[in-house]
Formats: sequence, structure tokens, C-alpha cells
Amino acid sequence: MAKAKQGLIRGMGTHRRTEGDYMAALLDIVTLDDWRDVVAGALQLAKGGDAQARAWLAQYLVGKASASAPTALTVQVNQWSSKDPLAERLARPLIHQEKFPLLAGSEAREADIQDAIAAELVRKLPTPETTAKPAPARVRANSDDETATKLP
Repeated sequence: MAKAKQGLIRGMGTHRRTEGDYMAALLDIVTLDDWRDVVAGALQLAKGGDAQARAWLAQYLVGKASASAPTALTVQVNQWSSKDPLAERLARPLIHQEKFPLLAGSEAREADIQDAIAAELVRKLPTPETTAKPAPARVRANSDDETATKLP
């Protein structure tokens, strides 16, 4: 008895939520003004000596140290040999294209594979939850003219 064709993706899933879906929900709720307030508060705390606020700001402003930083020996060897790892990494796709011209047009094949996987995801996973949501309703507060946001 022949086995049924599996497809490109094995198994089935119970949801299709990704980090992007959660980020979209976060972006729907947190406005730029809200974020400015958070950053301004962290800045004030950091200036006041709060080490966690300082570390948080530094993480966004400077970034975390990469675990793959080259060793001092590697830096010295690259300097002595006149190697530039960044230039080599940027040149690699062009060199590959020159060496293997028949593979240079593989972008269309890659797009075909991505389309096939996307179609299979539609069959195997439920439709993703939409990130769009209605705008919050604005209602008047009880005693004064300030507006309050009431979320559904």
C-alpha cells in the first residue's frame, strides 16, 4: 500500500499565531506618546542612579554585546593578513553568483517553494487571528470634562 504524499510541512497545528501577531497587538495598544512617557520615565530613573533603568536604556541605545565577538587573536590575524570579514561576507553572494551562474535565477524557484508552503499552511492551520480591532470608544467621565477611554 502506497503512503499518501505528506506535503512540505509535517503534521498539523492548533494555531498560527507568531511573534508578529503579538507585536501587532502590542503596537495597537501602546501609542508613541505612551512609549515616549515610558522612555522619559526610564531616563529620569537612570539619571537618579537606577541601575536597571540605565541597563534598559543602554540595551536599546547601544545594544547587547554580541556573543560572537571576535577574539583578540582573530582581530590580530585579520589585520596582519589584510582580511576584512565584513567585506568578505558582503561579497560572498556576488562571488557565488559569478561562480554558479545557473543558480543565479533561483529566486523564482524559491518564491515557488514559499508559495507552496504558504498554501499548505492555509490547509493545515486555522486562519490567523486578525490584529485589527475597533478603535476604543471615547466616553465622558462622570464628574468633569476629561475624556476617558473605555475598552470593549
